[in-house]
Amino acid sequence: MPEMSEEQRRALMEKLKGMGPEELREFQKKQCIFCQIVAGKMQAKKLYEDERSIAILDINPAALGHVLLLPKEHYAIMPQVPEQDIGHLGIVAKHLSRVLLKAMKAQGTTVFIANGLAAGQRAQHLMLHIIPRAENDQLGITVPQRQMDDRQLAQLQEALLVQVNKVFGIRKEVVKEKQPAGGTEEQPGPAGGQQERPEKMAGQQHTGRPARTGRKAPAKEKKRLAEEREKQKKPSDVSLDDIAGLFS
Repeated sequence: MPEMSEEQRRALMEKLKGMGPEELREFQKKQCIFCQIVAGKMQAKKLYEDERSIAILDINPAALGHVLLLPKEHYAIMPQVPEQDIGHLGIVAKHLSRVLLKAMKAQGTTVFIANGLAAGQRAQHLMLHIIPRAENDQLGITVPQRQMDDRQLAQLQEALLVQVNKVFGIRKEVVKEKQPAGGTEEQPGPAGGQQERPEKMAGQQHTGRPARTGRKAPAKEKKRLAEEREKQKKPSDVSLDDIAGLFS
């Protein structure tokens, strides 16, 4: 594609701003090489295909047997992908990893998603990289280890938990401390002998089911849980600014 002038670039940005979500998605598909491969309009060395995904050989591999696993639908970044589709990609990646271990006699595989330019993403179509590895292959795909003390880790945990609770829909409920048999004294804790606790521990899978308390969930709570389950069936609400920030 020829280099655009500054005037052409501004005109393109104005055109994109005026597009609705569906119109923008179709425009992205037309510009995406990998969408052309999915549609059969461009050639690729295909290894696997089903109704949701396609796996091809990378033409510029990090190692012999480097596989690219793509969702057939166009998604630029992982937060856009519906949960059932990202789960499907994980299952397919598991089996393709086994294929490489057997067929390539690999000693291991590196499986990752480059999510954004800073993470190494070059194409604006989400993909999983599955790379066969050998000892001392010098690919340079390593993660450095940094030292952090307990205070730093605690501060980081506190900052991240705000978003964890928001993204997973975890709300805090107030529960009464159980009184010891025959006792009348209040247990230590917040006023009224009550304490706050999250519905789910951080890192535990959120299922959207209320904790079992021996009582039926009120109608309002049932409605909230139904809405959460419905929300999980749809793509995440990711704005154009979120996507642009990862590629600027």
